[in-house]
Amino acid sequence: MEAPIRVLVADDQAIVRDGLVTVLGLLADVVVVGEAADGEEAVALVADLSPDVVLMDLRMPRLDGAAATARIVARHPATAVLVLTTYADDSSVLSALQAGARGYLTKDAGRAEVAAAVRAVAHGQTTLAAHVGALLVDAAAGRRTPEPTDADALLRRFPVLTPREAQVLAEICRGRTNPEIARLLFVGVATVKTHVNSLFAKLNVQSRAQAVALAVGTSPSEPGPPARR
Repeated sequence: MEAPIRVLVADDQAIVRDGLVTVLGLLADVVVVGEAADGEEAVALVADLSPDVVLMDLRMPRLDGAAATARIVARHPATAVLVLTTYADDSSVLSALQAGARGYLTKDAGRAEVAAAVRAVAHGQTTLAAHVGALLVDAAAGRRTPEPTDADALLRRFPVLTPREAQVLAEICRGRTNPEIARLLFVGVATVKTHVNSLFAKLNVQSRAQAVALAVGTSPSEPGPPARR
C-alpha cells in the first residue's frame, strides 16, 4: 500500500484552512501535516515537514502565494504546489505558473475536483481548472494575431519544434490529455508522450503548466523537477 499523500494547507483565512483540512481529512490516501497562515510560514513549514503537496492561496500577508511558490519550488523540488485561490484573472494564473505551481484551481472547485488535483500533482502531473486553461488561451488571443496557440503560429514562434510537436503543444494549451491528443491526431499514446518529452526538452520546460505559460507569451520559471507527461 502506498504511503498517504502529505499535504500542507496555506491560506490566511482560518475558516478556509479548517474547511480544507476537514475535506482532505476524509480522504483515505491523504494526510494533512500542517497549516500556514501566510507565505513565509508556508516556506518555513515545507522545510520542516517536507510535504508532498502544498495547497497554496495566492493573496496572503508577509509573502504572497506566487512568491512563496517560487521559493518552495527552488528549495524543495520534491514538493508540488497546487494553487487554490479566489482569483482567476490572467495575471494571477500566469504569475503562479511562472513561479512553478503544478496546478491551479479556484475556490469554487468541488471536493472531488480538489481531491483529484491533489493526487495528480502529487504524482508529477499538471492540473488546471478548465476555465483557467481557457482563460490563458483567451488572454493570449487578445494580444496576438493569429491565435498564438494555433499550431502554425506556435511553429513560427518556436521553429525548433517539428510540425507534429507544435500540434501537440497546441492541444496541451487547450487542456487535452495525452490519450485525447492521441485520438485527435490518430497516433498512439506512447507517440504523444515522445513528442511531449521532445518539445519539453527543446523549450526548456519541465511541466505542462510551464509549457502553456510559455506558449501564451510569458517566460516560464526556472525548471522544476521532471513531471510525469
